[in-house]
Amino acid sequence: MKKFFITITLFFMGFVFAQKIQVQRAAIAFFNVENLWDTVPSADYIDGTKDVKNPAFHRSVPLDSLQYLETTEVYKGEWSNELLVGKKVVRNQILADDFTANSSKNWNTQKYNQKMANISKVLSELGRQYTNDNPAIIGLVEVENRQVIEDLIKQPALAKSNYGIVHHNSYDARGVDVALIYQKGRFVVTDHYEKDIKIFNEEGHRSYTRGVLVVKGLLDGEKTAVFVNHWPSRSGGEARSYPRRAAAATVLKTEMDRLIAEDPSIKLIAMGDFNDDPVSPSIKKVLGSVAEPEQLSDKTPYYNLMTKMYKAGVATLGYRDAPNLFDQIIVSKNFYSPEKLSAGYTVFKTEVFAPSYMKNSEGQWKGYPLRSWDGDRFTNGYSDHFPVFTVMQREHKR
Repeated sequence: MKKFFITITLFFMGFVFAQKIQVQRAAIAFFNVENLWDTVPSADYIDGTKDVKNPAFHRSVPLDSLQYLETTEVYKGEWSNELLVGKKVVRNQILADDFTANSSKNWNTQKYNQKMANISKVLSELGRQYTNDNPAIIGLVEVENRQVIEDLIKQPALAKSNYGIVHHNSYDARGVDVALIYQKGRFVVTDHYEKDIKIFNEEGHRSYTRGVLVVKGLLDGEKTAVFVNHWPSRSGGEARSYPRRAAAATVLKTEMDRLIAEDPSIKLIAMGDFNDDPVSPSIKKVLGSVAEPEQLSDKTPYYNLMTKMYKAGVATLGYRDAPNLFDQIIVSKNFYSPEKLSAGYTVFKTEVFAPSYMKNSEGQWKGYPLRSWDGDRFTNGYSDHFPVFTVMQREHKR
């Protein structure tokens, strides 16, 4: 197994004694990659005869291949994995033709490859100054399907890390999903599933959004669970849309609480584009995250690593011409230690990654993320969000 260690020197008693020890680090990152779509018009095909964790249970397929796939009915019911067991059905996407060469975006292979190169460059740099390695774990949102993730991890900047993929096609109305990639040599997946977030419009009809992706495993041997989130947007206004994010927060908290109750030793890390700031009620009250490690307790076990940054004016995006820190990382209290170095992984550094090349250099949006799209025009930018990462470290026992 490929491992990366850093040797540091600890000084004690007025620098009389010095002890060199090895430190092991792991970067854990999150990035909203802004509409990472392939160029092929597609639909969702659900084969309910497969196991729900099999990528073939619910997959994205080209529209011109549908004629070769068996269907059992034209499905009219609620979209959920449980209700589709045993059925073979097609679900159309409302953006099926948006990212194609024939659309107003003129989305083609050349632009797709450039977007891939841009995203992989950013991912390869997250935490590198502290680890000398690509991130051990990366959460991704706004990916269209598994194929684009497979293309991403084959990029030269990422291929050497031998990333695995956890992805569940969602029933999101736009067809965008959440996913996790992980270095197979450092994180061993033991279980994965997606928890539905059920929200409804004013007429009482269900509005389909992304679920919470839960991935359990061993990070360099330590029991860890990662929760990847892309909560409902603020469409319609912050206050009017708040109940949708409160519902998402409830789903996340319920699942985090459940895993801790089952095994208090497991370490939890929730990451995502929450479409709310660290001080918003969904994060602060419903999820119950705290801003300071001193506030951690059995009743409030979740530490938001981004709250201090938010209060200092740090942002990951501009929403309606105002800075926001929607992209956050929240950890369970056993990922924190007041000691600089512990036997198990604890938080070392947490940052928003915003190098100059990812920013607009002039004009009205100077300093804001250099996004990939200006309306239907591909800008050759990176994303409308800056990514975030945290670096965990522990003493390496030889």
